[in-house]
Amino acid sequence: MNTADLGLPVDVPSTALFTDQYELTMLQAALKAGTAERRSVFEVFTRRLPEGRRYGVVAGTGRVLDAVENFRFDEPVLAFLRENNIVDGPTAEWLASYRFGGDIWGYPEGEVYFPGSPLLRVEGSFAECVLLETVILSILNHDSAIAAAASRMSAAAGGRPLIEMGARRTHELAAVASARAAYVGGFSTTSDLAAGFRYGIPTVGTSAHAFTLLHDSERHAFTAQVESLGRGTTLLVDTYDVAEAVRVAVEVAGTDLGAVRIDSGDLLLVAHKVRQQLDEMGATQTKIVVTSDLDEYAIASLAAAPVDAYGVGTQLVTGSGHPTCSMVYKLVARATSADRSAPLVSVAKKSMGGKYSVGGRKWAARRTDADGIAEAEVVGTGPVPAELVDRQLLVELVKGGEVVAREPLDAVRDRHLAVRATLPMSAIQLSRGEPVIPTEYA
Repeated sequence: MNTADLGLPVDVPSTALFTDQYELTMLQAALKAGTAERRSVFEVFTRRLPEGRRYGVVAGTGRVLDAVENFRFDEPVLAFLRENNIVDGPTAEWLASYRFGGDIWGYPEGEVYFPGSPLLRVEGSFAECVLLETVILSILNHDSAIAAAASRMSAAAGGRPLIEMGARRTHELAAVASARAAYVGGFSTTSDLAAGFRYGIPTVGTSAHAFTLLHDSERHAFTAQVESLGRGTTLLVDTYDVAEAVRVAVEVAGTDLGAVRIDSGDLLLVAHKVRQQLDEMGATQTKIVVTSDLDEYAIASLAAAPVDAYGVGTQLVTGSGHPTCSMVYKLVARATSADRSAPLVSVAKKSMGGKYSVGGRKWAARRTDADGIAEAEVVGTGPVPAELVDRQLLVELVKGGEVVAREPLDAVRDRHLAVRATLPMSAIQLSRGEPVIPTEYA
C-alpha cells in the first residue's frame, strides 16, 4: 500500500516536550545573551557503527518530519514550564509562537550510512534548531536500529517473506514505530494493527496456542478457524504433537490449506518432517511459517530448510542486540553575529575518549566502481569534486519550515533494497567486520 506518510489517519500530538530540559535552559540563556538568533548548522551523525555491523540504515525520517511540524508549545505546556520554573517569562513568551522556519537536508529514508555520514543537517537560528535535538535523535536512533536489524534479517531470509510480530515485546508506541522501521528494512507485513492503520503496512494474524487450548480438541479448534477464516488460513501445529496436528489440519482444511505455523522445537528438523508429511498428504502448496525467538543468525541457519516465511518479534524490536545507533546532534557551524549576512564559521568539539566531531557544513557522496558497486563514502566541507556531483546523498526535506519531501513508505522500502544491492557482497555477511566501505574526508 502507498498510504503511508501521505495524510495519516492518526493525528500526531505535540512533540514539544519530547525533549530534555537543557534544550530550554540553553535557549533561555542564549536569548538573554543575544546569541539565540545566530544562524547555525547542526548535523546528525554517528562516530561508529554498532560493533561488528557492516552498514547502517536510515529510518524514521518521515516521523522526524511529523515531529518537526508538530513541535508546538500550547498553553497547558507553557503553564507547566512556568509553574515548574523551567523557563522564565520572556522565554515562555518566545516559545508560544515557536515554529521551525529553517531548512533540513538529509539522507533519503532507506539509504545506508557509515561512520561520519551527515545523515541530517538542520539549519536555522540557534534557538529554533537546538530545541529539536532530543526528539530528532530519539526517532532516528530507535528507528534506524530496528531497520538495520530488519535489513540483516531480510538479507538472511533470501527473499522469503518476513512478518514483524514484536508488539508484545516493547512499549506500545515503540511497537508502531518498530513495525514501520522493520518495513523499511525489508519486512513484508506486521501483526500490529496500529501500524497498519497509521502507516498502511499490510497486517496478518490468525491464532495462538490459547485458541487451540480453548477447544476440546485440536480438530475442533482447526475446524472453527477454517470455518471462520477459510481454507487459506494458517494453522498453528505445535500445541501438542506436530505430526498429529499436521494430519488433522489437512483432514480439516483439505490439501489447499494455506499454511502451517511452527513455533517451537528444532525448527530445521521439524520443518523438513512437516514438509515431507504435507507432500505425502497431497498438500504440496501448503506453506510453512516458522516463529520462535528468531534473529538473523537463526534465519540464516534455516536457509536450506523448506520454510516459506519467518515471524520475528523480540530480536527485531530490540535491534538484535543493538537497540540504538549512538547518533549525535552537533553544532558544526554558526554565524559570527545575529546579522543574517554574517559569515558562518566552523565549530567542533575537541575532547579525549573518541568523542570528537568534524566542523563545517558538510556534503556527502558515494563513490562507486565501474560496476556501480560502492567503494567509499566521501564527506567534505568545500566544493564537491566534479566526479561526485551526481552522486551526492543529501536531499532537501524541509525548506523555510515547510516539509517538501514526504513519500510513500513503499518507496522508502524499495529504495533500501535497491541501495543495499549496490554494496559489496560482504555487506550482508553475518560475520563480524568493519564497515563495508570506508569514510573518506575531502
